[in-house]
Amino acid sequence: MTSEDAKTRFVFVTGGVLSGIGKGVTTAAIAKLFQFRGYTIRIMKIDPYLNIDPGTLNPIEHGEIFVTDRTWTFKPVNDFEFNISEIDLDFGTYERFTGIEAHPSQNITSGQIYTSVILGERKGTFLGKTVQIIPHVTDRIKQRIWNVVKQEPAPNVLLVEIGGTVGDIEAMPFLEAVRQLAREIGRDKVAFVHVTLVPYMTSVGEFKTKPTQHSVRTLQGLGLQPDIIICRAELELTDAAEKKIALFCNLPQERIISNPDIPVIYQLPLAFEKQGLGAAIVEHLGMEARTADTTSWQAIVDSFQEPSKIIRIAMPGKYTMLSDSYKSINEALAHAAAKCGVKVEIKWIETEEHCDEECIIQDLNDVDGVLLTPGFGGRGVTGMINAAAVTLNSKIPFLGICYGAQLGVIAYARKIMGWDGAHTTEVDSTSLYPVIDLMDDQKITEDKGGTMRLGGHQVIISEDTHLHRIYETTEVRERFRHRYHLIERYISKMEEHGMIVCAHNDDRTIINAIELKNHPFWIGVQYHPEFKSQPGKPHPIYLGLLRAAMEYNRRGETSG
Repeated sequence: MTSEDAKTRFVFVTGGVLSGIGKGVTTAAIAKLFQFRGYTIRIMKIDPYLNIDPGTLNPIEHGEIFVTDRTWTFKPVNDFEFNISEIDLDFGTYERFTGIEAHPSQNITSGQIYTSVILGERKGTFLGKTVQIIPHVTDRIKQRIWNVVKQEPAPNVLLVEIGGTVGDIEAMPFLEAVRQLAREIGRDKVAFVHVTLVPYMTSVGEFKTKPTQHSVRTLQGLGLQPDIIICRAELELTDAAEKKIALFCNLPQERIISNPDIPVIYQLPLAFEKQGLGAAIVEHLGMEARTADTTSWQAIVDSFQEPSKIIRIAMPGKYTMLSDSYKSINEALAHAAAKCGVKVEIKWIETEEHCDEECIIQDLNDVDGVLLTPGFGGRGVTGMINAAAVTLNSKIPFLGICYGAQLGVIAYARKIMGWDGAHTTEVDSTSLYPVIDLMDDQKITEDKGGTMRLGGHQVIISEDTHLHRIYETTEVRERFRHRYHLIERYISKMEEHGMIVCAHNDDRTIINAIELKNHPFWIGVQYHPEFKSQPGKPHPIYLGLLRAAMEYNRRGETSG
């Protein structure tokens, strides 16, 4: 550790009682408190699962897979490497709150750590040593944390969210590593923030603090004393509940922060600031006290308040039972809606159950737009194709994202071109009209993890297209995650009937977007624009969809 490294302060965020409690948004909100004061920040996330990255996970398992612009080559040892652009969905929250792009190296998994240690042992890194969790695994964890700190320019504060729940066996090495790190750099340079649940028992009309007490005792048993406790609850904590938690968890009451349910998640940094969390954590870390400038963030939050009307967007898909499967899409729609002064109401359509066209027609009867969702595989595909088919003649605004765009092309091939059985080879390898097929480099790839077309790529937009009018430029950079692509020889035949290519990659070998000439708004993009949308800066594609949906809604009201 150099003197420059020593200037960086650390905030470690842990969670107790149950998973999915909101550690990610808490970490992002605390990062925003530092930004309000002009401090630079960087955020890491530790995921205790054994996957190298989350890229092969079903979204129902762990929520959406977030894609970074940059690709990182992870080398556990020399002559052994993995390309990583797919990371935990919490990084989407971090980017939306802080406006700072994440690097894949900021997401550590147990799989990465154990692979490094085990392959290192085979290479002779630990000759003569018995390789153990302590010190070899914990040292590797600390090394990864320091590697992120040393990326220039070094941040004033590094925040590290530790996934899972305190007490989980797979998280133990990470908690031990941060205990050691705090001891090594000095306890005055580290803040431990514990996020926990405080249930409100309606039957007796009081908060129950016992789960929090037990969670903190588990943490203390691992040698970690929380400096701040964030209490998730349906309602704002009472003074009595705060005092009780403070007493049993060995903290002053002002370090017990209430985190009740709020209508707009971007309010959270302001709620924390109001309770004095920003000042408290800066003081704890021995940093210079500064006045928090919340003006611009307050304006963004205000834009989400009191919408003039509700716009309904249907989202047919196959992972609709878990809304986090489409987390960034949901947020991108909300960003665009706030900009337009409306509220988006999402109508989820589970296409495995709702698959025939008549059923889909009824489902889309009361919506103002359709967003056909990304995904993989054959389950629920028939319903998604039929949803796209309904939009072709109904003039409902349509946006297809990645797989959704591909299925939209299949709908067009079947309904307009008359190509019965047109499909993607991902689902039907014997189709007579394989309008979607593997990219050439994917046909020789056997591994599934980290081998797709991933990360940021240039998108060249054709002039005099709807897409060009939306972006108002001919070149942008977007994030991709796909193996299959639109096949040019089929799309060129569709152009004669109204479907045109509106964007390619830079050497024109991959179709990046298509649209319909004779439709108010029908666009399919191979990339994921939602990953670049932020509150106050909605992505143009989502803004275009919302404006088209508002116009469709207005025409419906007028005709009605």
